[in-house]
Amino acid sequence: MTAIDAPLVEEPGQAGAQGGEQSATSAGRLRRRFARSRAWTPYLFLAPYLALFGLFVVVPIFLGLWISLHDWDPFLPWKPWVGLDNYVDLFRSGSPIRGNFWRSLRATAIFTALSVPVLVAFPLLVALALNRRFPGRSFFRAMFFAPYVLGVAVVALMWRLLLDPHVGAINHLLGKVGLPSDTGWTTATPWVWISLVGMTVWWTLGYNAVIYLAGLQNIHRELYEAARIDGATRWQQFRHVTLPGLRPVFVFVVTMTLLASANMFGQAYLVTGGGPGSETRTTIMYIAEEGFRNFRLGSAAAMSYVHAFFLALLNLGTFLLFFGRGRGEEGA
Repeated sequence: MTAIDAPLVEEPGQAGAQGGEQSATSAGRLRRRFARSRAWTPYLFLAPYLALFGLFVVVPIFLGLWISLHDWDPFLPWKPWVGLDNYVDLFRSGSPIRGNFWRSLRATAIFTALSVPVLVAFPLLVALALNRRFPGRSFFRAMFFAPYVLGVAVVALMWRLLLDPHVGAINHLLGKVGLPSDTGWTTATPWVWISLVGMTVWWTLGYNAVIYLAGLQNIHRELYEAARIDGATRWQQFRHVTLPGLRPVFVFVVTMTLLASANMFGQAYLVTGGGPGSETRTTIMYIAEEGFRNFRLGSAAAMSYVHAFFLALLNLGTFLLFFGRGRGEEGA
């Protein structure tokens, strides 16, 4: 038998090396496959939320834009295309809805301007008090937060009975101490604004106080101790330690309070009915009336997007005010 005819026999070392290379290749393939599957894992957990977000947020946004470009009556088979006419009518002189829309924006602005400063400052004072150690602290924390768990219908109906000009308990008590007992808390200005702001503060104060309280407990105690060692007064500690430490929380509270106040509906609808006249008819009330009572959903949708645009500008200004100012101070 010649060398050419001799059978080819692999050496044991060579076969083992090839088997090792194949095993390493297979292991690398498995690792890459596992890494790709791990990359998709967060999206798998997010999928239920993303599906609900798309169905109830993204789709309504685009559907609302589409409706705002039509003369949309849900009870008619045809919805004529009007383009930007619904938006133009909000600014065009002589339009039947222009005056009502801007009056409702004025009412919303009044309520927001009156309620937001109180709902930002007063809960902070409450949180500072509840952050101290004293007997019954947990009880008072629960009491301040308790009204927030009530629904707007319960709160509004309760305060409507208390504030009734004729049979309300508040006018009755005022009369007992020699003060006027016929104040129109729900029927005359400026008392309607005092009523709406007062009941809203009573209702939502606890929520903002709890948010502030969480922020206060996140500020390191060492910062206050260092400030006291340096001779800082309580006001200086509040100004230079507490307020900077609460800046992100403060922005959150201001933003959420602005949005909630600018979208106020239930209190005015159930307590004053938008009166006297249309003095307390807010933007959301007018949008609901235009869309679901007058069945002009196209016009109501246009008003909704203009209102949302103003809110976006307002919140952008708030964000730039606090964080832009903070960067400027850090740079200085």
